Amino acid sequence: MFETINPLLLTSVSPLIGLFYLLLVPKTNVNHCRLAALYSSCVTFILSLLIWIQFNQTSSFFQFCKTINWFSSLNFYYTVGIDGISLFFILLTTFLIILCILVSWESVTYYVKEYLISFLLLEFLLIQVFSVLDLFLFYLYFESVLIPMFLIIGIWGSRQRKVRAAYQFFLYTLIGSLLMLIGLVYIYLNTGTTDLQILWNFNFSETQQILLWLAFFASFAVKIPMVPFHIWLPEAHAEAPTSGSVILAGVLLKMGGYGFLRFSLPMFPIATVYFTPLVFTLSLLAALYASLTTLRQVDLKKIIAYSSVAHMSFVTVGIFTLNTQGVEGSIILMLSHGLVSSALFLCVGVLYDRYKTRILKYYGGLVQVMPLFTIFFLFFSFCNIGFPGTSSFIGELLVLLGSFQSNIFLTFAIAFSIILSAGYSIWLLNRIGFGSLKLTYFTLFQDVSRREFYILLPLLFLILWMGLLPNNFLNEIHFTVSSLLEHCSNS
Repeated sequence: MFETINPLLLTSVSPLIGLFYLLLVPKTNVNHCRLAALYSSCVTFILSLLIWIQFNQTSSFFQFCKTINWFSSLNFYYTVGIDGISLFFILLTTFLIILCILVSWESVTYYVKEYLISFLLLEFLLIQVFSVLDLFLFYLYFESVLIPMFLIIGIWGSRQRKVRAAYQFFLYTLIGSLLMLIGLVYIYLNTGTTDLQILWNFNFSETQQILLWLAFFASFAVKIPMVPFHIWLPEAHAEAPTSGSVILAGVLLKMGGYGFLRFSLPMFPIATVYFTPLVFTLSLLAALYASLTTLRQVDLKKIIAYSSVAHMSFVTVGIFTLNTQGVEGSIILMLSHGLVSSALFLCVGVLYDRYKTRILKYYGGLVQVMPLFTIFFLFFSFCNIGFPGTSSFIGELLVLLGSFQSNIFLTFAIAFSIILSAGYSIWLLNRIGFGSLKLTYFTLFQDVSRREFYILLPLLFLILWMGLLPNNFLNEIHFTVSSLLEHCSNS
């Protein structure tokens, strides 16, 4: 039965079906809207698991491909397909959307129907970003993701500066992508196509590669974000609702790393090698700067946001080592960061829902009154450090092994940021969970609810699974990465 069905197409269409159904439901029937969105996202996740089940891990080619004749006169074709790199990003997206809907079950009380429609639309767009094999369509979906995220931050944000943060996020990332649009138009005028599989084999001149690489780099560096293009991220996280921070840190930051792997490396291999020292320098500065900046933050969300900048700098180092260990480590680290940072933002959301503040000085000694919460927060803080047995440890170890082959000085310098990571993670854990209980500010305490417990538990399980059995994930990634690096070296 499954051989006759393309699960990728079903996964892509599923959020749209849920979205159109929500449009028909009266917005006064809030509970029905929530259940419809939850069931739709659960069905989408199950369908994405079918992709994983049917995925051939020994193939380095795109799978579940489908081409639709779009504008054949202009040589535009709607082509979708996935490989080992995009497979897990789709799974991560469909999984986190379920958590986003569950975590906002009680906290979002106005424009509920519109809120749920925004998340289903965001899910559809993200699945398309990770599956389309056409440069123009990728750019279209890549930028369209900004619209629902802009609404989520600007309408359902938690503080007064939410509209300003939404505009800053939207304009900063949109302007960063304008150079990519110019590069895209130039590629189409020179090659006559935007089909990715054709462009991979097109020989651009050295000058063309350098200019086009810079155009694409401007867009992807803002999305990751790399220092000094990171200004929008802490503000967006601080003002976004918990669910917005989860999907922003969990998936949206990964689009930049995915873009480097899918476009910059295979299309512009000469320029990639040429600019590798620049990327290493920026990544090292980002790791050290963001880690030190994290230590002086007082807002819980900004602490996690700056730590995300530091961790994503590890990812860029891994990608540009241009060897198997480094690239595979960067992919594992992106997936791990998607789970760990989402979990930490969920923990901050638990505190904010109860006490309506994220300022660190108001918290302390919560282990005495919220033991379950503290256990979860302790586990995810150790994951953030890269503790052995967790997914982050596997990713960081592979990146360090890859960078050691490329640049020994860089390896020791970037490893120093792990010590800083341990410093701010343990410091934050100690300030929140331990010490004396501050009864001056809060007198009523409530541990994690049953709903919150069942939201956090799958994240804990997945982090341990990826950390203890990494080959379950590396097997799918390996052949794709080997093929990608072979293509780069041959070019």
